[in-house]
Amino acid sequence: MNVNLELTDHCNIRCRMCSQSMRDDAHGGPKKFMSFDTWRRSLQGLRGMGEVALCPHWLGEPTLHPRFDAFVEYAFAVNRSNELFRTFKVHTNAVILSPERAARLVRLAASPGQAPDTFTAIHFSIDAFHPATYAVVKGADKHALVYKNVERFLTIRKELGAERPVAHLAIVVQDENWREVGAFVKHWGGLLDRLGRRWNLTADWPPFDADAIYLRRLNSGDQARSDALHASACRGVGIVAPTTRPDGSF
Repeated sequence: MNVNLELTDHCNIRCRMCSQSMRDDAHGGPKKFMSFDTWRRSLQGLRGMGEVALCPHWLGEPTLHPRFDAFVEYAFAVNRSNELFRTFKVHTNAVILSPERAARLVRLAASPGQAPDTFTAIHFSIDAFHPATYAVVKGADKHALVYKNVERFLTIRKELGAERPVAHLAIVVQDENWREVGAFVKHWGGLLDRLGRRWNLTADWPPFDADAIYLRRLNSGDQARSDALHASACRGVGIVAPTTRPDGSF
């Protein structure tokens, strides 16, 4: 069972392909931050629900929450013997990812008293290779900062001798960036190779057993065009895009 407990629907960038960026009231009301009491009670509510895959994200950027680190640390502290959740994944745009936070997240993956693969992955929404493309796609001039933060996270994980969480390095393929997918794959694949990491190149949701570079399909009003761009970008790096169903899903 996939459970999303959204810490906040605020975001610090305005990605052109994200519904959160298209309206000021993403959920039909003012944007908010989850209280710690709601977080605590929600986690306890997972007890007895079976194999729960927990993600503290939906539309907003979770690391914007003023108590993000405390929330995540608490979740792992109370998840003894995986009685609340079996797996945990973070989605982030990596704008707010200090060295201290990166090291904290890596260390949490080795939390005692739960399965070693509990903290499965961090999904990094990067979405561009060139700075100018990043500014257009993401609506912010944060390319250098994001690349530095993600590269530093990967290096810190190596320095700490950790296998997890695995990293999913994602690019949502669209008009503005499909021509630079090859450069994106070369950059991140080269870094992962230098760090001695196993990694996958995928056009579908990545597995959790290794790092991955993820070419994600754009959902759009002109789905046929989006699918064609995605398929072309996939062919350019030697993989095959998943076949779509009549309803437009994979």
